[in-house]
Amino acid sequence: MKKLFLVPSLLFLCSYIHAQMQKAPAYPLITHNTYFSIWSFNDTLNASETKHWTGKDQSLLGFIKVDGDTYRFLGKEPKVYKTILPASDEKAWECKYTETAPANGWALPQFNDNEWETGTAPFTDDRTKAKTLWASKDIWLRRTFTIDNANVDRLFLKLYHDDNVEVYLNGVKIYSNVGWTSDFELIPLKDEVKNKLKKGVNLLAIHCANTAGAAWLDAGLVDLVKQKPSNTILLAKQTSVEVTATQTNYKFRCGKADLLLTFTSPLLLNDMDVFIRPVSYMSYKVRSNDKSRHNIKIYFGASTDIAVNKPLQEVAAEMYTNGNLSILRAGTIEQPILKKKGDDLRIDWGYMCVAVPKSENATQYITRGKEVVNPFLAGASTTAAINVLDTIKGKELSLNTIIPVGAVGKTYTEGFVELGYDDLFSVQFFDIQLKPWWKADGTKTIEKELNRAALDYNKVMKKCESFNKSMYQDAVKTGGDHYAKLCALAYRQSIAAHVLVKSQYGGILFLSKENFSNGSINTVDVTYPSAPLYLLYQPRFLEGMLNGIFFYAESGKWKKDFAAHDLGTYPIANGQTYGEDMPVEESGNMIILTAAIAKAEGNADYAKKHWETLTTWVNYLVKAGFDPGNQLCTDDFAGHLAHNANLSIKAIVAIAAYAQLADQLHQKGIGVKYRNMAIAMTTNWMKMADAGNHYSLVFGDKNTWSQKYNMVWDKVLGLHLFPLHVYNKEVTYYLTKQNKFGLPLDSRKTYTKSDWIMWTAGLTNNMSNFKALTEPVYKYAAETPTRVPLSDWHETKDGKMVGFQARSVVGGYFMKMLENKWVK
Repeated sequence: MKKLFLVPSLLFLCSYIHAQMQKAPAYPLITHNTYFSIWSFNDTLNASETKHWTGKDQSLLGFIKVDGDTYRFLGKEPKVYKTILPASDEKAWECKYTETAPANGWALPQFNDNEWETGTAPFTDDRTKAKTLWASKDIWLRRTFTIDNANVDRLFLKLYHDDNVEVYLNGVKIYSNVGWTSDFELIPLKDEVKNKLKKGVNLLAIHCANTAGAAWLDAGLVDLVKQKPSNTILLAKQTSVEVTATQTNYKFRCGKADLLLTFTSPLLLNDMDVFIRPVSYMSYKVRSNDKSRHNIKIYFGASTDIAVNKPLQEVAAEMYTNGNLSILRAGTIEQPILKKKGDDLRIDWGYMCVAVPKSENATQYITRGKEVVNPFLAGASTTAAINVLDTIKGKELSLNTIIPVGAVGKTYTEGFVELGYDDLFSVQFFDIQLKPWWKADGTKTIEKELNRAALDYNKVMKKCESFNKSMYQDAVKTGGDHYAKLCALAYRQSIAAHVLVKSQYGGILFLSKENFSNGSINTVDVTYPSAPLYLLYQPRFLEGMLNGIFFYAESGKWKKDFAAHDLGTYPIANGQTYGEDMPVEESGNMIILTAAIAKAEGNADYAKKHWETLTTWVNYLVKAGFDPGNQLCTDDFAGHLAHNANLSIKAIVAIAAYAQLADQLHQKGIGVKYRNMAIAMTTNWMKMADAGNHYSLVFGDKNTWSQKYNMVWDKVLGLHLFPLHVYNKEVTYYLTKQNKFGLPLDSRKTYTKSDWIMWTAGLTNNMSNFKALTEPVYKYAAETPTRVPLSDWHETKDGKMVGFQARSVVGGYFMKMLENKWVK
């Protein structure tokens, strides 16, 4: 191995004197943006396939050969499914259907459906995607099919339904569900169900009821093919895992060799040049763990599913060299740039790249399906020996790299492989397609970025190590070890739920996606909880989170006297698509965050650019913010609420924040005017919300309570509106309401939002109380049975996710660190 690519300091995997997050709901591996985001959903890296944050497989594989023994350390070979009955994503199909309730026995094979209509799947109310329009409340389908062989290994129902569904096979109910899916799901069926299949003609019958919102129905059947267990592949024994701000580190015992594996996505908010590169590293270190030298080879594989929305999309892959790198590249043949929008989607345009330094003397090749690891097992060491083409087309291909590490002794030998993504265009912003920031000036290519990343490898690793350590130590000083671990877990997740682009007007745009929420882009009440991380490390990015909303208002495209909720549905930012406004919520958020930017940057220049708009919004709050009408706030899942005391706090704080900005802009008269308004409202609020030993959820109902997380900005911005006894009374009351996994959001339900708990904990100056409120959040993160990228909405009694995952709002965990920096 070339010394040029070695990093002696990479021993940080075991040399850190502190232990960062070692147990997580899911583990970030490759994290850059909402499309380029690969995770392990298991505590053990080689126990399951790696996945996109949405849960769809995006397989990374890793094997190490120690002399003649092969061990798998990364991922798991993808399952192989054989289609029995295709769904429409694979092949068009027709069936009989009716939207009128049929007679009893409609699901039986002998039922007469001659008077039913004939339609083609999918059945949906989406006119742009429907092959058969379904706009009524109920639909019944009867699909006959013929098979020549009824022997299956494990039968799965492939189903996409919205909403409630019941499914019958040859007259027997095999599945039912109340709810909906946002895509096809593979549902395992009981063993006795497969016995209902018969050689010859069969019937799949389905009833679906659309109870609200969208409607969709499509289905098929697949067989999970039983794979012969490999006697030649052993499992590496994972001995530890650690999540830091920018890296996830694993240790393995592979027979007579030790392996250290690090995934680095260098999202350094304090280093723009490194941050913008769409390149992650998979680094390895390997040594003998006995007194002998051993011959080592390492294999890395990446599925082309990383570059598709659905596995059945056809891709083209190629192999080439550029600069000091050998590169594998793949992307869909169709390249439907920015043609899809929504929540549960993956990118299917642009190109993934796997690159390795030429100095590694690696062998790269492209294979299909089960051929992935065969050349490695066979001992192939050259492309000629593998006998593959430089270019290949197909579905579910694999990009493979074999690195001949050579003979190793007790000293670690190390190297790396790069994984990058060129998305060509990232978003559409008011009808203009925008390139990612890194290539906005037209001078950079993915090959240049990969080569630069390889050249800078040593420096980047040191920068990441330094940032990981300093951030962790600062967090420990602020809130203790468990708080620091939560911040480490939140860091990459928050950043990777955004995309960084430059607008057609030259400004920065850092646009979020509401992951598994509703798919909105640049939602203001997602920006709001995310903000502390960026105020702490890169306020310019928070400007990028506000710029689009300001443009929307100041261009005249948004015509209301309060702030918009969002800019559209990701990745199309052409204007609000959320069905209802949140006038007090979003106006308050925009003003508070603008004031926070001024504090972070030491001047109000940013506010000055948007003063007229801010003035319009603050006057709306003066008029309608103190006692909010029946409306939604950021916690919209809890429903509409009038007289919301916490929302009232947001309006009061925003008015005072506007006054603070006016003072910074030397508009003293305006500052005094709005400051006095805020003070008067605060006094009135304390009377109207007073419920004795706490303050109420809504004005006028002393039997209610809620987290007053919006109050933390009074403290952080130094507004000094609410007396200390208000903070103390609320915190004291909260400590009596906690459950095993945290403080409920309010008195209506037992679920919570962990980002708001971290803000609420910031209300106290007592470290014991802070830890009492935040420790259950750590317990949730470490013990939740829901194995997905961290959800911010969970049940406080059992620790299960209620909804949402992989969202940016966990940037709010950094609120205490921000407070610690700003409040002296």
